[in-house]
This record gives sequence, structure tokens and C-alpha cells, in this order.
Amino acid sequence: MKPVSPFLELEEGPRVSVTFDGATLDLPEGANLAAAMLAAGVDVFRHTPVSGAPRAPYCMMGACFDCLVEIEGVVRQACMVAVKGGMDIRKPHGGDDGPV
Repeated sequence: MKPVSPFLELEEGPRVSVTFDGATLDLPEGANLAAAMLAAGVDVFRHTPVSGAPRAPYCMMGACFDCLVEIEGVVRQACMVAVKGGMDIRKPHGGDDGPV
């Protein structure tokens, strides 16, 4: 069941499965990953290394780095990545962010 999200999906078309911290998400293929994850109900992408505060996309244009995620072992900005089937997405460095 899809969690409640204040974001609407604009993309239509084929959907693919990805995992985020082990949970399966069904996202629109080729959509912006950060926007698709927000629309799917993901509201915490990482936690800050300083205070542990939850973070999620803020600028959606690659400037703020609040949407950092680890995709198949590489830390990337989710707002700069397109959705592809089979992506294994995790909170960076096991959730503690570590050095960026």
C-alpha cells in the first residue's frame, strides 16, 4: 500500500521496481528519482552527520545536497538521477552520512 504523500505524480508510463533501504518502490521509469521517491511517500532520504536531523530534497536542482542517497554503493544526489529498474537505493553510509 502506498503511503500518504502530499506530492502528486506527473509522469505516466511504464513503472519499474527499485528498493530503498530494503523496501520495494514502484516508480515511473525515467522520472526524476527525488521527485518520484517523494511522490511514493519517502520523506527522509538521509540524516545529517552533525545533529542527526532528517533531510529530504529541498532545491531539486543539485545545489543543496539534502537529497543524497547511495545508489548501488555510490553516493549521489537523487534530484540529478533518473529512475531505472532494479536500482538499489539506501540512505548514505548506512544512514549516518559520514564524510561527503
